[in-house]
Amino acid sequence: QGLNEGVDDYVTKPFSPRELVARIKTVLRRVNGKQKDTVLRVFDLQLDPTSHRTTIEDKPVEIGPTEFKLLRFFLLNQEKVFNRDQIQDFVWGSNVYLEERTIDVHIRRLRKALSEPENTSVDYAKLVQTVRGAGYRFSVRPA
Repeated sequence: QGLNEGVDDYVTKPFSPRELVARIKTVLRRVNGKQKDTVLRVFDLQLDPTSHRTTIEDKPVEIGPTEFKLLRFFLLNQEKVFNRDQIQDFVWGSNVYLEERTIDVHIRRLRKALSEPENTSVDYAKLVQTVRGAGYRFSVRPA
């Protein structure tokens, strides 16, 4: 009955913790797979992960691969504040060593790329906000 109502999966008691974790990972892979292909939009800013294109008002935005990943991360996690360690783990992975200010450099490059298209109705560079003492967030609301 649960499956007919739209449940993705179920586990009967008693269950093994390994089986539970495996089933959860399967559902998460399915959900994350759908997210990977979704075109992300904020106002006239579009990021298409499938074609690896970023546009503002249908004008291409020249953006590096790391800044692309960073922008994608921010668009998927709007209005949330992330510190440098969290950003590093999500964008570069937890097994990568970065200099302390590497993330700041990539944030600066991302802001520069977002400010390049002229005569836009929104200052997209200001959407990538610095939260003093905490980190960074992507927000459509003023800082």
